[in-house]
Amino acid sequence: MRRSTKIISKVWIILLAGIVAACSGTNSNSSSNDDSSDKATLQDWDFITVASGGTSGNYYQIGSTMETILGDELEVGTSVQPSTGSIENIELLRQHRAEIAFVMGDAVYQAQEGIGPYAGKTDTPELAAITAMYPNWLHLVTLEGSGIKTVEDLRGKRVSVGSPNSGVEANAKILLEAFGLTYDDFDVDFLSYSDSADQLQNGQIDAAFTSSGIPNSAIMDLSAQQDVRIVPIEGKGLDALLENYPIINTGVIPANTYDNTEDVPVIAMMNQLVVRKDAAEHDVYLATKALFENLDELHSSAKAAQKITLDSVEDGLVLDLHPGARRYFEEVGAL
Repeated sequence: MRRSTKIISKVWIILLAGIVAACSGTNSNSSSNDDSSDKATLQDWDFITVASGGTSGNYYQIGSTMETILGDELEVGTSVQPSTGSIENIELLRQHRAEIAFVMGDAVYQAQEGIGPYAGKTDTPELAAITAMYPNWLHLVTLEGSGIKTVEDLRGKRVSVGSPNSGVEANAKILLEAFGLTYDDFDVDFLSYSDSADQLQNGQIDAAFTSSGIPNSAIMDLSAQQDVRIVPIEGKGLDALLENYPIINTGVIPANTYDNTEDVPVIAMMNQLVVRKDAAEHDVYLATKALFENLDELHSSAKAAQKITLDSVEDGLVLDLHPGARRYFEEVGAL
C-alpha cells in the first residue's frame, strides 16, 4: 500500500507540474500577444479635442474624420468642436480646451506677429504646425446688377463679412484695410455662408465675403437661382495687401466655376493644422502618424481634404512644423 501511495503521489506531482507549466505557457503567450497588440500610449493628452468650424463647412467635416481616426488609432477619448473658425480656434488652444485646431494662414500670421485682433495681447499661445492642408480662396460675391464691380464699390452697400471672429471675417478685415475701407464705410452684417447666400438671393444684402475651397457650395446653390458675380481682387489695394501680408498668395477662380466666363483674380490663404508649441513631442508624433497612415479615410471626408498629402506638408506654412510632426515626416522620407 505504501508503494502504491507513493506512485499515486508521484503521478499527482507530475500532473500538477504539467498544469502549472501549461498555465505559465498560456500566460506567457497571452502577455506576448497583448504586448504585440498594444497601441502607443500618449504622454500628456488624455483626451483630444479637434477645434474645427461651422458644421456645414470643410473644417468640421474633415475634423470629424480626424477625430474618429485619432480615437481609433490612439485609443483615447476624442471630440470635434464646432466653432466660428480660426480666431476662436486659437482661443480654444490658448485655454487648453482643444489640442489640435484648424487655422487659416493669415490668422496664424496675425497671432504670431501680434497684429490685428492680437495687437497688445500678451497671452497668445505660441503655435506649431502638424501640416499644411489646402488653400482657402477669398470670394467677394455679389449679383449682376448690384453695381459692385470693384472692392471700392462696397461703399454705402450692405455687406456680410462672415460669422463673428471667423477666419472669413479676418480675411475681410485685412482686405478692406488694404483697400482703404472700414466697417464704417458700409452696413456690415455677420452671416454664415448659407445665410449670406439666402440674403443675397432675397435682396437683403448686396455682397458677401466667403473663404473656402473652390467651388463654394453656397455660391453654387445661389448661382443656380441668380446671376452671380465674383468681384476681382486687384490693383493698388492688392499690392498693399501683399506687402503687409507676405503669407498671402494670389490666384484665380477659373472661368465657368460659377457664372464667370473668365478667370477672376483673387487671393488665397493656406489652411493649417496646428497645436500649441509646448505640446509633447511624443503626442504630436503619434497624432501625425495616425492621421497620415489613414489618408484614404481622411481624403474621403471632403474634396478639399484630398490636398492633404505627404508631398505638401510644408507648402504655404506660416509656422514651423512641431518637432513631433517633423520627426514622423523625416521617418517616412517626406522631408
